[in-house]
Amino acid sequence: MFERVRNEMGKIKLPEKAKLFFAIMYADDGIYKSALKDLNEKFGEIDKESKAFEFNMTGYYEGEMGRGLLKRFVTAKDLIDKERLAEIKNLTNSIEESYARENRNRTINIDPGYITSSKLVLATTKNYSHRIYLRDGIFAEVTFNFRKNSIEFNPWTYPDYKLSVTTEFFIETHRKYMEALKGN
Repeated sequence: MFERVRNEMGKIKLPEKAKLFFAIMYADDGIYKSALKDLNEKFGEIDKESKAFEFNMTGYYEGEMGRGLLKRFVTAKDLIDKERLAEIKNLTNSIEESYARENRNRTINIDPGYITSSKLVLATTKNYSHRIYLRDGIFAEVTFNFRKNSIEFNPWTYPDYKLSVTTEFFIETHRKYMEALKGN
């Protein structure tokens, strides 16, 4: 009466490589430039840099880093394997520590993440209900999704990731990333 449909196990495929980015918050331009050199040495050529903008969405970082914070995003030229994200976050934590004050307060905050054809993923040391554990104390979240030539936010998307300076940067970065994937 009913024809049995045979379900086959899904075939394992290696995922596409991802576009590495860094969200960088700082107050001192000299420290930013020096840390950018460190990123360049550890992760290869930095190929794109957003405009700096005032980070005033929250006072969360002021106690540690002071006032007058700026933020910008940069991307690395070389694509990465996604499973490296925890390792990369631990390396950026080491860079942050190298610029810390004597009281161990940070002068720069560097959060890595990656872009794929469908989403932007951000690494963090903080757990929450929508984050998944990677390894070595590092979690990740899908901060937003790419839909055609626009961005679809999640309820937990940080306010600074919703700013036009940010969305314009990532839409353009995503477009170039997709072109590069098609070229390979």
